[in-house]
Amino acid sequence: MASKGRGNFLRVKCLDCGNEQIVFDRAASDVKCIICGKTIVKSRGSKAKIMAHIDEVLN
Repeated sequence: MASKGRGNFLRVKCLDCGNEQIVFDRAASDVKCIICGKTIVKSRGSKAKIMAHIDEVLN
C-alpha cells in the first residue's frame, strides 16, 4: 500500500477564461493557466495560494 503524501491534487477552474486544469496544492513554483496565462497558483513555501475556483480535491 502506498503511503499518503502531504499534499493534494486539485481540479481548478481559471476565473478569467474558465479553463480547468489539475494542480498540486503545495506547488514549488507559480502555475499559470495554459489557455490565458493568468497565474492560478502562487508558491508560498509550503501550501500554495490558489487563485482559481477549486472544483474538486483529487485523492
